[in-house]
Amino acid sequence: MKHRTGLDRAQTLLFPERLEDYVGPENPVRFLDVFVAGLDLAGLGFTKAVCATTGSPPYPPAALLKLYLYGYLHRIRSSRGLEAECHRNVELIWLTGKLTPDFKTIADFRKDNLKALKAVHRQFTLLCRQFDLFGGELLAIDGSKFRAVNSRANNFSAGKLKELIAHTDARLAEYFKTLDDADAAEPVSAPLDKTALQQKIAALQDKRDWHEELLAQLDEEQSQISVTDPDTRRMHTSNGNVVGYNAQIAVDAKHKLIAADDVTNDVTDYRQLANLALEAKAKLALQQTEVVADKGYYNAAEVSRCVEQNITPHIPKADTSANTKQGLFGKPQFRYDAQKDVYHCPGNQELTYRSSTFELGRELRYYRASDCNRCALKPQCTRNKANRRISREANEHLMETMAQRMKAQPEKFKLRKTLAEHPFGTIKRWMGCTHFSLKGLEKVRTEWSLITLAYNLKRVLNLVSVEKLIAAVA
Repeated sequence: MKHRTGLDRAQTLLFPERLEDYVGPENPVRFLDVFVAGLDLAGLGFTKAVCATTGSPPYPPAALLKLYLYGYLHRIRSSRGLEAECHRNVELIWLTGKLTPDFKTIADFRKDNLKALKAVHRQFTLLCRQFDLFGGELLAIDGSKFRAVNSRANNFSAGKLKELIAHTDARLAEYFKTLDDADAAEPVSAPLDKTALQQKIAALQDKRDWHEELLAQLDEEQSQISVTDPDTRRMHTSNGNVVGYNAQIAVDAKHKLIAADDVTNDVTDYRQLANLALEAKAKLALQQTEVVADKGYYNAAEVSRCVEQNITPHIPKADTSANTKQGLFGKPQFRYDAQKDVYHCPGNQELTYRSSTFELGRELRYYRASDCNRCALKPQCTRNKANRRISREANEHLMETMAQRMKAQPEKFKLRKTLAEHPFGTIKRWMGCTHFSLKGLEKVRTEWSLITLAYNLKRVLNLVSVEKLIAAVA
């Protein structure tokens, strides 16, 4: 018994005479070829879709688009990696007609066609709707933080900059003292190298001036600044802080396909619900739908926008009351009486309406008790000397209706994890997309659109045969 042996590398082989013979009929690249061929690239806005009358002929946008779709589908996102594959990958040689663009041409194609590449995702969504792959009855919205091309060392907050300036001042003081001591001391055999020390002082002063300039750019609206990619923000995750972007998706419940996607540099999901839900509703041409999301999306203004557009949300209440954290009665322990427009506290007293205000884009009404000092439950209710006060948003009745709906239909919210978190797991683990490669919010949005398109492509190729997909496009 012997091991199997390979061929002698010097032996002459008779390969198939046609490149076509290397690609089987069920190979997904055949669908990519037909899908791109069926797109109106000029109408979608691709540059160089129509050749100029002068100059050297450019690479066709169709070939470069096929290259990117194949690359994202096979975990190859870098332009240099795609350049290498064009020379050795038989599937890509077949797909591009043996074109071999350099990495700069490949990278510029993505950079110069940001909107057009996102439009390709919409065209694929239309194809999925032909196969009835979107149910449209229930959407799950979620977000995840992805690292960007900006290290934590190059991200600064006001507190961090003040600390760095103070540290630099202390170092400068040490160096100046060393110079003064050297001037006052008697000559020694090994004199101090003042030139080297003065160079260090100059470098520290330049760094201090730079930190001062960065600090001057911060204000109430911009609490942090990034140097490499100015659009990135420092964000908290379950595994610590990352400097990056907040990627959002809306997932359809039928086949876990992504119906809408977006990227923001907001550090929370508080204002992301309505925009994503409305985009998904428009892309799927729905009259009405339901949406589930975690408590990070609990926002009365966002819920109100959804309800106005026939989108029924299911979001658990986020108890942000400071009293709850202190072990006191929180707002959930106070019952609202809509007919009398009063709140009833745990001590059966009424909190009546007192005033209204407009804060942080919200219309708030304030209710206050009249005689908390005589209540035996005051130590459990408030630590303030004044009577207990409760705030209520103008559209809070929508949140109360949503709470009743979630209590009556708990099974819908239980689907959230299996729907919304599944795509992120696939994108990060199977596709290896744990960070963004481009810089700038608009470019990152296009990159995220390509990533989610590749995810949808992978799922659809498992749901529908290549033959049926090609027939639908043809």
